[in-house]
Amino acid sequence: MLLLELVETTKAVASTRSRLAKVDALAHLLRRLEPAEIPTAVGLLSAKPRQGRVGVGWSAVAAAKADPAAEPRLTVSDFDTALDRLLATAGSGSGAERAAILRTLMAAATEPEQSFIAGVLLGELRTGALEGVLTDAVARASDRPVDAVRRAAMLSGDLGGTALLALMGTAAELDAVGLVVGRPVQPMLAATAGSAGAALEATGEASVEYKLDGARIQVHRSGSDVRIFTRNLADVTHRLPEVVDLVRGLPVQDVILDGETLALDEEGAPRPFQETMSRFGADAVRETLLHPWFFDVLHIDGRDLLDEPLATRIDILNRVAPAHRIPGEVTADPAVAERVSQDALAAGHEGVVVKAIDSVYAAGRRGSNWVKVKPVHTYDLVVLACEWGSGRRTGMLSNLHLGALDPGGDFGEPGGYVMVGKTFKGLTDELLRWQTARFQEIEVRRTAGTVWVEPKTVVEIAIDGVQQSPRYPGGIALRFARVKRYREDKAPAEADTIQTLRSLLRS
Repeated sequence: MLLLELVETTKAVASTRSRLAKVDALAHLLRRLEPAEIPTAVGLLSAKPRQGRVGVGWSAVAAAKADPAAEPRLTVSDFDTALDRLLATAGSGSGAERAAILRTLMAAATEPEQSFIAGVLLGELRTGALEGVLTDAVARASDRPVDAVRRAAMLSGDLGGTALLALMGTAAELDAVGLVVGRPVQPMLAATAGSAGAALEATGEASVEYKLDGARIQVHRSGSDVRIFTRNLADVTHRLPEVVDLVRGLPVQDVILDGETLALDEEGAPRPFQETMSRFGADAVRETLLHPWFFDVLHIDGRDLLDEPLATRIDILNRVAPAHRIPGEVTADPAVAERVSQDALAAGHEGVVVKAIDSVYAAGRRGSNWVKVKPVHTYDLVVLACEWGSGRRTGMLSNLHLGALDPGGDFGEPGGYVMVGKTFKGLTDELLRWQTARFQEIEVRRTAGTVWVEPKTVVEIAIDGVQQSPRYPGGIALRFARVKRYREDKAPAEADTIQTLRSLLRS
């Protein structure tokens, strides 16, 4: 198949809000693919090419840009092969070869294909084909039940491979896809609620469990072989030898555990999130040890537990790893749920997850059986600068530089503003247009990518907390910051202070 056909389909999908229209367009494309193209195309359609990022930056893409081809001739397989070559070309002297591969690729592409290729290489691809929509399209194209396709994709962790099996295999082969120890499955996800009591109303009797501020892990053990995967199904076994040793000591032969890992201080309290992630992301063993806490078990000694109720899975988990079971209580009383939530916060954790006690483990799904509850903080901060956007935000000012008021001059000039982070999250198209015009009106200077402005615009920002950071003068950075609204009713002198934000740091 020509790559242009796939590109045109992604444009059609991105241009409509109709889920049915998206599914129809994607299914029509999937039916016309050659078998070898199916996994590649599914990866591109979901903005997750099977090679991942291949180490090509904006400057390399810009340098490779050529006059577009007059007629389409690139195929999906041609593009896949080029990505393979880019991924494999590394080491001394590889720069020239990678540049040549890019130039050849771009010269063979039409203008729409060039934009698509750049989006893939830079990780800025927006296709409008969320995995749920694409899963429905695979079912439509293959004439298989959507539940069968969804379950196979979840248990294999591979939508592209599932699409190939659904389209080219038999119904029995699709149904035979099951849980395999050593092969990660997509993790079950949680909805959100404003309070533990409200969450309990949605679930009924539930296990109310601490929500830890750590890294999600899925641990597979078969005999003495232990593998550890992230929530994105990446293998990080070599980074967590302490967890491997612990799981090898559990009284089982085969097991799949779901949980979190985090760094603890000398008193057993959680260390700041960035310390966990620094250690979690290290290929070399560090001094900081990560402690695992498990909240679910999916398989034990030949017995799959996905379709068994949470109550059964908790009993098994308490028997297998009682010392590493995440804290929580089973209750139908909203007052008890709120108490557990307050206990979790007092212990330095994020909040709680409320889980229906009779629920099955719905791999990869975000339903109403698991509900997370954690406080969201909002603060009024001042815009100090704004960076020009890229991709679909090209030509608009997007990424905000945010500052907190420093009335006493503890980190600079008295009454000045201390930068505490950046965000481009939560900005609607309307806000993007407004701030692009507004910030150029109050511009004081600019660099190639950033417009610096008078510190007079107050914006309400929602955050999950702050973390220690040497990047900014105040020693903190915002966590998961997103724009709520601009506060034209507030003067910059009414913004929240750096001292208020620093008080969120855990002791």
